[in-house]
Amino acid sequence: MTIDVNVFLGSYPFRRVPGTSSDAVLAAMDRIGIETAWVSHLPSLFWKDPAEGNDWLFHETKRVPRFLPVPAVQPELAHWEDVVAEAASRKAPAIRCDPQYAALNPLGAPMLQLLAVAAELSVPVLMAVRLEDMRQRHPNDVAGDLPAAAVRGLIRSHPRARLIITHADRGFIEEVHFGSTPEEQARIWWDICWIWGPPEDHLATLVHTIGADRFLFGTGMPLRIPENSVAKLDLSGFAPEARRAIEAGNAAKLGARA
Repeated sequence: MTIDVNVFLGSYPFRRVPGTSSDAVLAAMDRIGIETAWVSHLPSLFWKDPAEGNDWLFHETKRVPRFLPVPAVQPELAHWEDVVAEAASRKAPAIRCDPQYAALNPLGAPMLQLLAVAAELSVPVLMAVRLEDMRQRHPNDVAGDLPAAAVRGLIRSHPRARLIITHADRGFIEEVHFGSTPEEQARIWWDICWIWGPPEDHLATLVHTIGADRFLFGTGMPLRIPENSVAKLDLSGFAPEARRAIEAGNAAKLGARA
């Protein structure tokens, strides 16, 4: 079984992206052998209130049992605590807040409050470093990348906070991991969609130096080609237990504690 923790449904505002419907994503999952996907509503990341897409997301994930919802929250808006509470009550594997797309200070009081509330409810918070490379972005896409220092600050803001960071490369991961305490390191997970595989083999290096238990299988589809993440695992030559942990074991444990 493979669990993909980084999947989007819905249209992207800055360019035409094929395969954004639920049926298209399911077909891609079948093609590359993904059993379960943690899904986010892509358009809502760019809305003033990202939580307005959550009702649709919950409805769609109820209709498609292979989808698990990752609802979005904006902690500067009224009743955001209710969004987190609903996610916990619905057993969502995580919530997401992407501060750069919401024009939030990633270490401002609202974000720290969100981390604290989510921690008390045992809900991990997911956020992307980026969705596209800076060189590919539309001129109207002015959101910068999430800073590594912000991730370090967020994870140490609450002793039970848990973070899932997607779309991070090797340099970003090493900067955060080796700048954090062992206890903090154990509360951060990284998806593999933006990490180079062979011949550079950044993924193999990270698994060797940091450990397979810190990584989650993620494709970033449909913004990214999902076969890319599968190929990295196929070519990296990991021991079976390490590959199983990345493909599903770590996500299953993380989701079970949510």
